[in-house]
Amino acid sequence: MLAGFAVIAIIIAAGWLVGRLGVLGEQPEKQLSLLVFYLLTPALLLHVLATTDVSVLFSARLAVSAGSALAIAAVYYVIVRVLWRRTMGDATIGALASSYVNSSNLGIPIAVFVLHDTSYVAPLLLFQILIFSTIALTMLDLAEARDQPGPRPGAWRTVATPLLNPIVAGALIGLAISLAGWHPPDWLMSPVKLLGDASVPMALLVFGLSLGGVKVMQKGEAPRRDIALATALKMIAMPVLAWAMSRFLFGQSGHALFAQTVTAALPTAQNVLVYGLRYNRGVILARDSGLITTVLSVPAIMLIAALLT
Repeated sequence: MLAGFAVIAIIIAAGWLVGRLGVLGEQPEKQLSLLVFYLLTPALLLHVLATTDVSVLFSARLAVSAGSALAIAAVYYVIVRVLWRRTMGDATIGALASSYVNSSNLGIPIAVFVLHDTSYVAPLLLFQILIFSTIALTMLDLAEARDQPGPRPGAWRTVATPLLNPIVAGALIGLAISLAGWHPPDWLMSPVKLLGDASVPMALLVFGLSLGGVKVMQKGEAPRRDIALATALKMIAMPVLAWAMSRFLFGQSGHALFAQTVTAALPTAQNVLVYGLRYNRGVILARDSGLITTVLSVPAIMLIAALLT
């Protein structure tokens, strides 16, 4: 587990150091985040889904992962949108920060070193790719369209919005390849895989770059109440809900119950910051929540291990 966290910390530190040295100029994280958003992440999702048996989605693992994530995101969204009057875009980024887990660059190492089985992460990864990202990015696209001058988007724009998003498009293409049973030739998939492999480290570098010259939870700049809510929901409410669903709805116990709870306790994914930078919404919220939950996930997972193993 510590090895998995060490990998993440080293790459983030490298991004922070590059940012401090200024070798990439002013605010390089913005341009690099666009590269991740428009090219690298779509390539990653296309390759993952094209080479994965989608039948793993239909299981109790999917139900617990999807149910807990969607419930926590809905709780956050309702609180900040209805009670605190946040904008649709900021509320969406916050909802992601409270429930969108780091299932790839941290979830996979945790699955290897702690759970000894990567199949526990696969349903969560595919759910976030196929469903969660589609919902969130559609809401962000619509929020962005509403901010543009002129009439509000019509029904056709609402329907077409998900298909116009490069991340969703990459996922849909990969899913179509998998469902069709087609095995693309190596000369076609190899460059896609190479680009996709760069997505995770680049997202971590962007995260490290965003930390240069800033203070976490800085007074007057960071939305402290929003960050605190997202952190509490992510690191406390979501693991507890996943444990309860797994234990009482699906009758799981032992290692399966432990694995489901650990998966829910993974920290906020760096992709949330990439989305925030792309849409210029909740950037500080995504950055601070990602850093705080990453630090807290170490003792959280150790506590879960002590209680359930």
